[in-house]
Amino acid sequence: MSFDSPFHVTVDFSTSHMIFPTIIAVILGILFISILITRGSTILATVSNGNWWPAGIDHKRFFGTIALTVIYFLAMPEVGDIFPNTGLGFYLCSIPYLFALSTLYLHERSRRTLMIAGVNALIAPSVVWYILSELFNISLP
Repeated sequence: MSFDSPFHVTVDFSTSHMIFPTIIAVILGILFISILITRGSTILATVSNGNWWPAGIDHKRFFGTIALTVIYFLAMPEVGDIFPNTGLGFYLCSIPYLFALSTLYLHERSRRTLMIAGVNALIAPSVVWYILSELFNISLP
């Protein structure tokens, strides 16, 4: 991205998909620093007491969420390379990711709840992909 004048912005298409992740990373960094500033002493006291792992945590859902998210982010650019500059990496990876994540958090896996999770997994990424890719012309992985 270059700023030749205040009224003219040139965006390099090959790197334009990095604008929003950079913004999100900066916001997360600012939030992390603010948490450390406001709660740092409490966190340090808890860790030094040896009680740093939350009691009663649902390990299956916690580690399942982490594993699914890592797989999602690793798969997205790979699938995106098969269909370059279309946003299909985001779209095609979001559907199974959202379904798997929804299924992981279901308390009851009946036919009805799985159908709702499946419909949600199809509709939500479709709407987001359409809005970002088609309406706002934002390149997606």
